[in-house]
Amino acid sequence: MADRLYFRQLLAGRDFAVGDPVATQMVNFAYLIGDRDTGDAVIVDPAYAVQDLVTVLEDDGMRLTGVLATHHHPDHVGGAMLGFELPGIAELLAIRPVPIHVNGAETEWVRRVTGVSGTDLRAHDHDDVLEVGAIPIRLLHTPGHTPGSQCFLVEDKLVSGDTLFLEGCGRTDFPGGDAEEIYRSLQALAGLPGDPVVYPGHQYSAEPSAALSEVKRTNFVYRPRSLDEWKVMFGG
Repeated sequence: MADRLYFRQLLAGRDFAVGDPVATQMVNFAYLIGDRDTGDAVIVDPAYAVQDLVTVLEDDGMRLTGVLATHHHPDHVGGAMLGFELPGIAELLAIRPVPIHVNGAETEWVRRVTGVSGTDLRAHDHDDVLEVGAIPIRLLHTPGHTPGSQCFLVEDKLVSGDTLFLEGCGRTDFPGGDAEEIYRSLQALAGLPGDPVVYPGHQYSAEPSAALSEVKRTNFVYRPRSLDEWKVMFGG
């Protein structure tokens, strides 16, 4: 199955949205995941220059069949941010009308931020599996950064959005954030079997990815050994 997996990590401002000052500053990652045999593929967190992402995918001989959203923040799905109106899933739907897969707790947030219709969204529960061609993607509800943040486990790769970075984790002081919830989510990710490679939502570290075992060894968010220690270190 590994030979069938199509997986690309693309950096905003470098691999797409080149020259966009907001994209360059925010250093978001978008991901392309699919089945090479069937040609089906999804984009994780399309924003800034959605046509660029679709073009990369189609130039690789793939066909867009859906979008996976880690959470509702505009640098991941489009909408208003920092005085800018960022393109995202609304603009993508205008060129490729495909379902947008979100966690059920994030549906209303995504709808309000992006302006897309609720009928464009597909709500999922924790541990749902989305089949892209014959490639299963496991959807993990990891609240804390936002109520419906989710991560994606596909073979030996963990696309962790803004829940877990290689250094640090997502902020919890935005609306919907919860410091205790993100602690539990980080512990759940730490307990995943095997040693998947972590692919985060931003390049806030020198390397773009790292094995989960290395992240657990070096990331300061894994120093607290209990929720009480977490509260002492990070508040909440």
